[in-house]
Amino acid sequence: QVQLVESGGGLVQDGGSLRLSCAASGRTFSRYRMDWFRQAPGKEREFVATISSSGGTTRYADSVKGRFTISRDNAKNTVYLQMNSLKPEDTAVYYCYARDIGTWGQGTQVTVSS
Repeated sequence: QVQLVESGGGLVQDGGSLRLSCAASGRTFSRYRMDWFRQAPGKEREFVATISSSGGTTRYADSVKGRFTISRDNAKNTVYLQMNSLKPEDTAVYYCYARDIGTWGQGTQVTVSS
């Protein structure tokens, strides 16, 4: 059973950067495609980025393309989300998601002040 734990959230000013991490337990992490989603107050959870099991393929939501980068280190059982040029509209709880097994992390809050 895989468990996911996000970290790295916080408060940052408009234009700033943060790097989120999602650490997975278990020895099967490298088999799974991994996603990042986010949920702002009063809104539905939305897709942010995805990365293939090998890390060779990535895809992004249009709203973050060119600003966010998803990556992974299978030796460390960790997936990352580097977020640059942050905007107030990026404020949300960010979740990692192992789509192949339907497992969510608990989320980490990102707040971007104007």
